[in-house]
Amino acid sequence: MIAVLKRETTQEQKLHLLTWLKSMGLDVHVSEGEEITVLGLIGDTSRVDMELLSSLEIVETVKRVSEPFKQANRVFHPEDTVVQIGEAMIGGGHFAMIAGPCSVESEQQIIEVAQAVKAAGAHILRGGAFKPRTSPYAFQGLKDEGIRMLLEAKKATGLPIITEIMNVRSLDLFEDVDIIQVGARNMQNFDLLQELGKTDKPILLKRGLANTLQELLMSAEYIMSEGNENIILCERGIRTYEHYTRNTLDLSAVPVLHELTHLPVVVDPSHATGKASLVPSMTAAAVAAGADGIMVEVHNNPSRALCDGAQSLTPEQFASVSQQVQRIREVLA
Repeated sequence: MIAVLKRETTQEQKLHLLTWLKSMGLDVHVSEGEEITVLGLIGDTSRVDMELLSSLEIVETVKRVSEPFKQANRVFHPEDTVVQIGEAMIGGGHFAMIAGPCSVESEQQIIEVAQAVKAAGAHILRGGAFKPRTSPYAFQGLKDEGIRMLLEAKKATGLPIITEIMNVRSLDLFEDVDIIQVGARNMQNFDLLQELGKTDKPILLKRGLANTLQELLMSAEYIMSEGNENIILCERGIRTYEHYTRNTLDLSAVPVLHELTHLPVVVDPSHATGKASLVPSMTAAAVAAGADGIMVEVHNNPSRALCDGAQSLTPEQFASVSQQVQRIREVLA
């Protein structure tokens, strides 16, 4: 249930109403915009007399929210959420380019790639320290040593870093990581999501291989229900019957999510297509569709990469993509 307050509502009146609503055992999410204030009522709202609430002098409208996701719902929070990571901002008209290798392979490699993508316009450095792989015999990442190397790359370039977490047990290792990524295979690891909700770190939440957009938003709700609202949604392709590409990139997810939620949405064309040759065009399409950012894999020697070399751009190719993104954004402005 939401209640929209009238513009002339005083702070004292608002606090009085909040006290009354909370006395009924409800949590109240307050979204204050330039024009209106929206109160999102969370909990057993059957106790609330809608007619009584609507009749209050300071209340403009009251309505029930039918979707199961509440705090992630744009109805609860009409204005875009902007997630800030250092000097980088995502959402609300701010665009971020996230780039780096699929996996951290050595300190020299990650620093070299970090310097290259920063020079080309990247705002955030990505790199996998823990790697979930289909085969138990494939390279699994350098784990805590990989995080250490990412932090060295951050020192060398000043770029904030993002890397993927696999389970709750390793959460302490992410203390100095700027953004924690939840991969597609962990999108519905609810124990992990709830623990991440108790942190104050931005969380990039990837859509699962076979999950609906509502399920993605419900996973975001798990994080938000524990108090962390710094969430970035990521469309990275879904599994269909098509085998030419690694996954099928659902670009319609971008405008649909922007209608449903206030959370920023980024697109990962690398994992979606699995082919470096397709990344530039799908990046351009994602920007045109209104994405708040892109996440692209870049490797200084893709043919010798330990993980996902086929979908990785070279630094030179990324620089070209970065210029293309800038041109498209200028046209859309």
